[in-house]
Amino acid sequence: MDERQLRVLREVGELGSVTAAAEALLVTPSAISQQLRLLQRSIPVPLTERDGRRVVLTAAGRALAGAAADVEAALARARQAVDEFVDQPDGVVSVAAFHSAAAAFFPRLLRAGTAPRLSLHDEDVPQDEFPALTREYDLVLAHRLDHAAPWPLTVAVTPLLHEPLDVALPVDHPLAAKRSLTPRDVAHEPWITVHDGFPLMATIEAIGAAANHRLELVHRVNEFTVVAELVAAGAGLALMPRWTARPHPAVALRPLRDVHTRRHIDALYRPERAARQAVRTVLTELRHATAAVRD
Repeated sequence: MDERQLRVLREVGELGSVTAAAEALLVTPSAISQQLRLLQRSIPVPLTERDGRRVVLTAAGRALAGAAADVEAALARARQAVDEFVDQPDGVVSVAAFHSAAAAFFPRLLRAGTAPRLSLHDEDVPQDEFPALTREYDLVLAHRLDHAAPWPLTVAVTPLLHEPLDVALPVDHPLAAKRSLTPRDVAHEPWITVHDGFPLMATIEAIGAAANHRLELVHRVNEFTVVAELVAAGAGLALMPRWTARPHPAVALRPLRDVHTRRHIDALYRPERAARQAVRTVLTELRHATAAVRD
């Protein structure tokens, strides 16, 4: 049995006929009869009987119709509770982000002073694991490279940044005198890069392919603040995001030509999460923060 069938039974019992119930519910009499037949299949005793040309409820039918009123009242309370939750402007919104996005966006969200209460989390995972995080968090800040596969259709996507990735090198490195670099310029330098499976590795491989030289990967570090310190110490070159990584006084960033070196930073979420007003408010603040991060 379901809510519609119970509603039909209740109306037939109160109005005394299939025709009157059909008029009250704005459907055809045949639709009312069909719902009654479907309900009867799940009940072992008759719910209706003929009284001349009328259809009336049996004792079992009247008992079930009385219970149906309680069901409708409970469902109404449940819908009201959901509506209040969805419309609540100051509910808790959980946001997860990889490290550089967290450093760039989290402080701006906190300073925005919006009504929703934030629960912030860091999640540094391989690209293909970001969509699954939407089961745990309302919003997930994720990144993927230009040439990577798009996010699966199981998640909704709000684009935030299309961020260049620059070559990071010590300010006193000879290559720092150039305004931009090519793969051949940097191919014979030692490199600091991320662990396998993380988005930047594909770009590192593309640099080596463009220069026809296998890059020497000397260090594997995912956290850009640590990478900047290693670059400043002369440990090697690295790819670093132009806007979301914190500037380092001893590190210069130079754009790389002839290789696609941009990444998308997107907010991922399950579509039903955006039904909440609080989640929509945080999405709006993330879009507002994008301009500040880029500038």
